[in-house]
Amino acid sequence: MSYTFASATILLILITDPIGNIPIFANALRHVAPARRPWVILREVLIAFVLLLTFMFVGEAFLRLMNLSEISLQIGGGVILFLIALRMIFPPPGSDAVDPAGEPLIVPLAVPAIAGPSALATVLLLVSQAPDRRLEWIGALCITMAVSAIILVLAERIQRVAGDRIVIALERLMGLVLVAMAIEMILRGVKTFALQISQAHP
Repeated sequence: MSYTFASATILLILITDPIGNIPIFANALRHVAPARRPWVILREVLIAFVLLLTFMFVGEAFLRLMNLSEISLQIGGGVILFLIALRMIFPPPGSDAVDPAGEPLIVPLAVPAIAGPSALATVLLLVSQAPDRRLEWIGALCITMAVSAIILVLAERIQRVAGDRIVIALERLMGLVLVAMAIEMILRGVKTFALQISQAHP
């Protein structure tokens, strides 16, 4: 599946899911002073950005080390995206676990809320399919992180203005779009795999 700059940006935004991360960040930051929260959010977004950017540069070496093909990565990435999309549409019951008081660092905000397995797999897939367009993928990642930072910093205002129902509806809509993209990714991988088999055994 060939991605354009715009489609890669949209895919990354859907996967990092800043709308869906609003309640996660609100819960994790409830013990942090309101004046301090924007700086914590920006720090966590920056950490996630550095991690994803690093994966863009070491991704090809990782694929070679693990002896993984682009097809397996594409199908596997599609399966992960599909599962993530289902969680967006049908979220699991809230956890009753008590979060420790204090300022969160890296976990659970930067990882896995923003730079989760699906985001890591996606940047790896983008670079493996078109390594010569790495600058485009970096640009798409920069826009994605900027969008995430803006939405998360304004999360409390968004919740007050739009209300919880609108926020939930937006996440469901993003999940539906992501389901379609995940299925397309899987189908493309299966089609490529079937084509390779037919060429190998005429």
